[in-house]
Amino acid sequence: MQKRKIARTSKMVGLPPGTLVHIGERMVEKPKIRILDYDESHVEEKEVSSVEEAFPYKGKPTVTWISIDGIHDKETVEKIGSHFNVHPLLLEDIMNTGQHPKLEDFGDYLFVVLKTLVREEKDDQIRAEQVSLIVHQDVVLSFQEKGSPLFDAVRGRIRSGKGRLRRSATDYLAYSLIDAVVDYYFVVMEQLGEDIETVEDKLVSDPRPQTLKRIQALRKEMLLVRKSVWPLREVILHLERSESPLIHKTTEIFFRDVYEHTIQVMDTIETQRDMLSGMLDIYLSSVSNRLNEVMKVLTIIATIFMPLTFIAGIYGMNFEFLPEIKWRYGYAFAWGVMILVAAIMLYFFRKKKWI
Repeated sequence: MQKRKIARTSKMVGLPPGTLVHIGERMVEKPKIRILDYDESHVEEKEVSSVEEAFPYKGKPTVTWISIDGIHDKETVEKIGSHFNVHPLLLEDIMNTGQHPKLEDFGDYLFVVLKTLVREEKDDQIRAEQVSLIVHQDVVLSFQEKGSPLFDAVRGRIRSGKGRLRRSATDYLAYSLIDAVVDYYFVVMEQLGEDIETVEDKLVSDPRPQTLKRIQALRKEMLLVRKSVWPLREVILHLERSESPLIHKTTEIFFRDVYEHTIQVMDTIETQRDMLSGMLDIYLSSVSNRLNEVMKVLTIIATIFMPLTFIAGIYGMNFEFLPEIKWRYGYAFAWGVMILVAAIMLYFFRKKKWI
């Protein structure tokens, strides 16, 4: 995975800044462009086949949300960036899915990069997807690697007219999208918590090499989650304290609420990381204890057989005048001595609570 990522990033080597090259996996065949235009009294929603159909919505008195699902098409990204006066370096960041969460203020618009977390059903692995937001005075542009139901709840609230969305500006729409991303972190963390509890039960009852592999896989997933969430704290904090005219005072308190949710997610991540580290220690201790038990049993067996081997070795010597060699009950006597020695040693070990 790391080699493929380096190989994709190497495509940018030697190119001038602002060159549009898609870096990442192609998630969809063709970009899907949806337009949601609304104010307090009306809603217009449609899916368009070309990016040019979104151009008339620039400068309208309503709020327009233009979502692009699929960022691999250079022409689509370039056209919409040119029409909405987006800096070429930001378009480059949109097509490069290796960006960290960040916020950039360009005066007349804000650029926000987020990471959504998706659990793939085919392999039950968590994968991070990039979401880029460009917030203008009247238009919000959202770019996703592929379409997902993450923002369906926001669309539903706009259609129904419930809440503040229809009465608010683009800053509240941006808050709603960011809040949807952060809320889904709780779902992912809950799923991870259940996985950790399952592995913990197996670890206590029957630690196996497969359990160690699962712990390592969960640690990698936790690292991905932490890498996606940790920088987001600063992004939301800057939005809350931003002096941009695009962020109204009435919206700042909502960004503060999202910031608190992000802190809760980070606390959960750190707790689960500590649990995974502790589980790794428990696994190593369990394996060591099992090895010690095996070694203890083998040591006891070897210790018991040492005097028995000594007795058998004496009577196995080929001297002619060996005592008891001609005695009729010598064989039974030797067995009796060995059994008695073994019984005394077992009694001694049990009294010392070694077995």
